[in-house]
Amino acid sequence: MNYVFISPNFPRGYSNFAVRLREQGVNVLGIGQDSYQELNQDLKEHLTEYYRVEHMDQYDEVLRALGYFTHKYGKIDRLESHNEHWLIQDAQLRTDFNIPGLKAHEMEPLKYKSKMKEVFRSCNIPVALGGVVRNPTEARYWIDVFGYPCVIKPDMGVGAQDTQLLVSDHDLEDFFSTRSGNRYILEEFIEGDIESFDGLTDQDGQVVFTSTFRFSSGIMDVVNSDLDIFYYSLPAVPEDLLEAGTKAVEAFGLKERFFHMEFFRTKLGSLVALEVNVRPPGGYSIDMWNFAGDIDLYEQYAKVVASNAFDAHVKARHYCAYTGRKYTSQYANSIDEIIYNYSSSILYHGEMPRILAKAMGDYAFIFRVDDFEEMKKMVRFILEKKNLEL
Repeated sequence: MNYVFISPNFPRGYSNFAVRLREQGVNVLGIGQDSYQELNQDLKEHLTEYYRVEHMDQYDEVLRALGYFTHKYGKIDRLESHNEHWLIQDAQLRTDFNIPGLKAHEMEPLKYKSKMKEVFRSCNIPVALGGVVRNPTEARYWIDVFGYPCVIKPDMGVGAQDTQLLVSDHDLEDFFSTRSGNRYILEEFIEGDIESFDGLTDQDGQVVFTSTFRFSSGIMDVVNSDLDIFYYSLPAVPEDLLEAGTKAVEAFGLKERFFHMEFFRTKLGSLVALEVNVRPPGGYSIDMWNFAGDIDLYEQYAKVVASNAFDAHVKARHYCAYTGRKYTSQYANSIDEIIYNYSSSILYHGEMPRILAKAMGDYAFIFRVDDFEEMKKMVRFILEKKNLEL
């Protein structure tokens, strides 16, 4: 089996995919923009060959690289990046080379938020009111329906990019003063917490692994207001989230894929679907799944690809939390003090890549505990600010 790994050097931990796939007898080939010298040692040892392109976003360059691999190794059986940025390009490459997996014509419901809403509605999962708008006039139609505040964002976008909260006509006019004509989606503001439904499907589309994260704030607030962020895994997926998420996975037709769906949990306890992402959640989330359940999802994914097998047994789940600190804030407790007080629970700490820092923080702690109150105590200690009053 020939597996082409697109941009395998980012994020750094994804080299584990290459390691585990190779252990399952898969021939792993890499295409990326980094020089060979920049690859970490695991990739150098487990990639059969690496093809460097000058510009990953130039389709003809990546096309030539894939043509070279096809000529040298034969038919390509799989192609993945596990990265939101390359999903559409991945799908086009699969289409052009007839590689199993999501094709270009299947991507609209998975990239356009307005199309996602249609799929969620098709399986009776509530979504926020709203629609596609290109100018203030179209936006006011919806504002007359649900009023301010409301949220506007690109109909096709990554994370919180260009996402804003509008609270007045002035905000609306200001927003469209430089964006009129572009395709945005305007939605009612939903008050609630964000819960994710995450997991992996096998080659037949059966959900073989599930997990859920709860987030301190939405990425829009973290980025726009420069907030700290923490999120954590729950020991069990709530039943209503499991039911809604499983229906959505089937409706979106996801096979042999990781997925990350976001829902609002309203103050009344109901769920409202936000969006779907057909890749693993960002940052170190796969590692957090592994820490929380004492399993290896990199290995299990490789087994699904190689033989459609998933044989992990999660004996116990822990709370696993991610806490990100910003260099723009002044904290009461130093990194050394945090390590001294909680060394037995901390699984990882270190600087985040700059490209992820606005959303994930500049310096991260990942820790695991069995008690919810202990988890909250650690988060407070890590994020406590200095009292700067004179």
